[in-house]
Amino acid sequence: MALFLLGLVLTIASAQVFNPKEVVRKNYNMARVSGVWFSISMASDNLTRIEENGDLRVFVRSIEHLKNSSLKFNFHFMVQGECVDVIMVCEKRKDGEYSVTYEGENKVLVSETDYRLYITFYMQNIRNNTQTRVLALYGRIPQLTSPFLERFRKICKRYGMSPENIIYLADQETGSPFSSSGKQDPKGTSACSDSFLGDD
Repeated sequence: MALFLLGLVLTIASAQVFNPKEVVRKNYNMARVSGVWFSISMASDNLTRIEENGDLRVFVRSIEHLKNSSLKFNFHFMVQGECVDVIMVCEKRKDGEYSVTYEGENKVLVSETDYRLYITFYMQNIRNNTQTRVLALYGRIPQLTSPFLERFRKICKRYGMSPENIIYLADQETGSPFSSSGKQDPKGTSACSDSFLGDD
């Protein structure tokens, strides 16, 4: 299984070109979102919740579009130093908008996608009457090139978040995590981030 996924990743990586004409921002065909995904970057107006050991710092493994139009997310996240699997089902509200209860009440929206290489989600979390906003960039492969990261920065800016609000989650060749602004993430990566390819 790991070899098959590695071959698939290499095939997609060789054709990794950002094409603005393929970007979809409404009338989503969410069935095309189903499949394997990797966490690339996250941004939040409350960084403590997406930094290491943050309750909203999750690493996506896959997304499945269900028959009732809900989305089932398979995540990894860290609990007391251990990587834990979590299945989360988001109920559809309208085109590209979902809701789920996790660490509060959440509204999850698709910001944009090209289905083939990337998808960006926007989430509003309400907990104890306090709102936290989170953006997440997922890729079909473990790393995306600069045009995709720059696109994510622009989306974050649209939501009032600067590069300092962004954390880069994808593994680097050196094994060191960097923010999308090019600065090293002092918190380090989670072992969850690269565990998927090692699964049988």
